[in-house]
Amino acid sequence: MRARCFSLPRLALCILLVACVPPSCAEAIIFPHGTVELIAEKTAIQPGHSFYVDLHFILEKGWHIYWINPGDSGQPPRVSWQLPAGVSAGSIAWPFPKRLTAFSAVDFGYEDEVSLLVPMKASPMLQAGTAVNLAGDVKLVICSDVCVPGKTHVSLSLSVKNQETLLDGASRTIFMAARQALPRRPPAQWNFTVANRKDYFRLTGAVGRSIKKAFFFPRQPNQVENTAPQTVRSTDAGFTMMLKESDQLLKPIHRLQGILLVENQAYSIDAPVK
Repeated sequence: MRARCFSLPRLALCILLVACVPPSCAEAIIFPHGTVELIAEKTAIQPGHSFYVDLHFILEKGWHIYWINPGDSGQPPRVSWQLPAGVSAGSIAWPFPKRLTAFSAVDFGYEDEVSLLVPMKASPMLQAGTAVNLAGDVKLVICSDVCVPGKTHVSLSLSVKNQETLLDGASRTIFMAARQALPRRPPAQWNFTVANRKDYFRLTGAVGRSIKKAFFFPRQPNQVENTAPQTVRSTDAGFTMMLKESDQLLKPIHRLQGILLVENQAYSIDAPVK
C-alpha cells in the first residue's frame, strides 16, 4: 500500500509518544487518545500449534483509527514484531470498519473499541518448560478534528507446555466478539459480478433474495470514490450497486475486492471485473 497523505486542517497537531513495558508484563499501554493491550487467547503456547493474539484498542470518544484501506486520509496500524526463534506472526485479521466522515473526507476505521487478531505459529522445536516473550512496536494514526501519529510498544510473556493449552477465561469474551466482527465468506450459492461502465463499477449480487440496503468497503485504495453515494437497487435475486470510479484510478482493474455489508452482516467478496 502506498503512503497516505494527510489533508489540512486534520494534521494541524502532531504528537509522538513512545511507551514501554517490561518484557514479562502485559498491560494496557497508553498512546495519544487511547490504549492498546496485547492479549493472548490461551494461557500457554503448545509446540507445533497455532494460536492467536489480540491487539486490543480502546479509544477516547470522538477519536478513531483506521482499517487496512483508510479511505481519504490516515494510515492503518502497523506492527513490527520482535519474536523469539520458533514463533512467527501472520497478517492481521481485519474486522469490518465503519464509514467515518470529517470535513470533505470519508475514512474507513474504528471507534470506541476494536480488536485486531493476529495468528501466530509455534514451531515443534519450542522447548516445553520455558517461557517466550512476544513483543512488537505499534505505529498508528488516530484522528478526530486533527490527526495524531502515535508509536508504542506492546509485550506479553507466555509459557510453553506440551499438553493442550486452555482458553484464558478473562479473554474468552473479547476473542468471541472479535471473531463475530470479522467478515464471513459468502454462502457458496451467492454470486457477484462487476461490470466496468464509464466512470462507474456496477456490482451485481445474486444472493437468492431481494436486498434493499448494502454498502461496499473497497479493500484497495484509489479504486472507488469514497465520498460518492453508493446507489443500491433491489432485484428479485439480490441487488445491483453503482460505485463511482475513483479519479485516482490510473489503470483498469481485473478484480474488485472488499467487504460487503448486507443486513448488518459483513462478507468478504472478490469479484471479477468485466
